[in-house]
Amino acid sequence: MFCDQCEQASAGVGCSSSPGVCGKDADVQALQELILYGLKGMAAYAHHARRLGQTDAGVSAFIEEALFATMTNVNFDVPALLEMALELGRQNLKVMQMLDEGHVAKFGKPRPAQVREGTQAGPGILVTGHDLMDLWQLLQQVEGTPIKVYTHGEMLPAHMYPALGDHPNLAGHYGGAWQNQRSEFASFPGPIVATTNCILIPRPSYAQRLFTVRCVAVPGAQRLAEGDFAPVIKAALTCPPLTEKIERTSTVGFHRSVLLDNAATIVNAVKAGQISRFFVIGGCDGAEPGRNYFSDYARATPADSFILTLGCGKYRIREHDYGTLLGLPRLLDMGQCNDAYGAIAVAVALAQAFNCGVNDLPLTLVVSWFEQKAVAVLLTLLALDVKGITLGPNPPAFLTANVFKLLKERYDLHLTGQEAQADLALVVAGK
Repeated sequence: MFCDQCEQASAGVGCSSSPGVCGKDADVQALQELILYGLKGMAAYAHHARRLGQTDAGVSAFIEEALFATMTNVNFDVPALLEMALELGRQNLKVMQMLDEGHVAKFGKPRPAQVREGTQAGPGILVTGHDLMDLWQLLQQVEGTPIKVYTHGEMLPAHMYPALGDHPNLAGHYGGAWQNQRSEFASFPGPIVATTNCILIPRPSYAQRLFTVRCVAVPGAQRLAEGDFAPVIKAALTCPPLTEKIERTSTVGFHRSVLLDNAATIVNAVKAGQISRFFVIGGCDGAEPGRNYFSDYARATPADSFILTLGCGKYRIREHDYGTLLGLPRLLDMGQCNDAYGAIAVAVALAQAFNCGVNDLPLTLVVSWFEQKAVAVLLTLLALDVKGITLGPNPPAFLTANVFKLLKERYDLHLTGQEAQADLALVVAGK
């Protein structure tokens, strides 16, 4: 592809035309990519919602329009593209709400649940990804067999839904975040089902035991027909059985509905000085250096504060014992990355209760960034005018210094520092 203004190849490095004129001006391109990455994340959430019967014609129309806006020689205007990105955030809020409502309607109202982490003796299947419909269909098909089903990664929150958590074949949870799956999958002797993104190209040691659905595909794995888990069940009965190894028991299920049911108690505790602050620490995890920042930050939070976590970023902070506050665990697992809608709903409800804005609450957001869904969620937060978000460990590579500066000035968006404790001290001091 060539730029019509200067006839130079648009290889992502800009061209020689004046800024704001050429369609490949670096800042214009950065915002176009921000929109494209955000659309990918929103489309993933919309796909999950559609499988639960939740659709919205306005969302579909916006996706078409936003993609159109990123075509060659359509929009060279930085303010217009930024507004398109923020509208994407508003539309993504709608999509996350649809997905949240679809989960509750299909699987029941969430509740706190104890989850056994590890394996039990007998045949087993491991399910990774995000799509709870796939897990539900698999559980229906293994019912009455001795096969035990385990969640992995972002499937952990499945245990908070009654229709899933109470199923006799759902045995517990195995493993951690997506970047550890090559070693974890190699150690799991049964078949593995990958339902969505966050799947790595498999090692030969387990590739033949890996099954994928719909658009998910990796070399060496077996593709499943829609809704047919018979090949997985057959593999589970022929693979070596799992051994008994329960490593811990954890508590999940502090969905927005659970917290909102206790809103009056929370508000009164804040007014009485029993809760100093709420920290939202989570997002998308990764393997590169610097992500220990989130672990250090969480461990340094005051004993009279709550930590709300969601997404696979929870695996950076969930191994520590934070104790309890007001009879609840200080670390409250709200769910998957798409459950960021729940954190927003709780913040809005608290702001209404205190008759203030969300930015006036004793609330700090420390977000680990990695992939496209995180971009969509970040744009949703910015579209809601949430300020003071700490993002890290690195800025999105596709953003130029100018665009990041614009977001920093408008929303007080800033990156994680070198020392988590020092950054936390500034927050606690109100600076």
